[in-house]
Amino acid sequence: MLSLENATYLVHDLDDAIAFFTDALGFTLCQDETFEGGWRRVVVSPGAGEAPGTGLVLALATSDDARARVGRPVGDEVAFFLRTDDFAAQHARMLAHGVTFREEPRHEAYGTVAVFEDLYGMPWDLIQPPSA
Repeated sequence: MLSLENATYLVHDLDDAIAFFTDALGFTLCQDETFEGGWRRVVVSPGAGEAPGTGLVLALATSDDARARVGRPVGDEVAFFLRTDDFAAQHARMLAHGVTFREEPRHEAYGTVAVFEDLYGMPWDLIQPPSA
């Protein structure tokens, strides 16, 4: 069996990114450690508990090339799809924390969905699949 454990997510500031993911989106801070030499590893995940699921390794963009890529890993396309089992509650939480939605929630055959922006303006989908 294979599973995707983590994916790298470039940021301009680790603490700002931690606040966005944990406060606005409700992610869990799984790891925040500073190692010898000052390298800091930060991992956030939408899951909780011992098996939080796929996480995002927040990586500080330090080169000019990396800084230019923050918020644009796939151009203007949606790169991440945040699945919820309570769209209304998650949507309200995000709005209360100042998250910008590009559209009103809409109902599609594949579920309730709305595109929102992360702290760098990158589009994400918030989606709740239809009930079985």
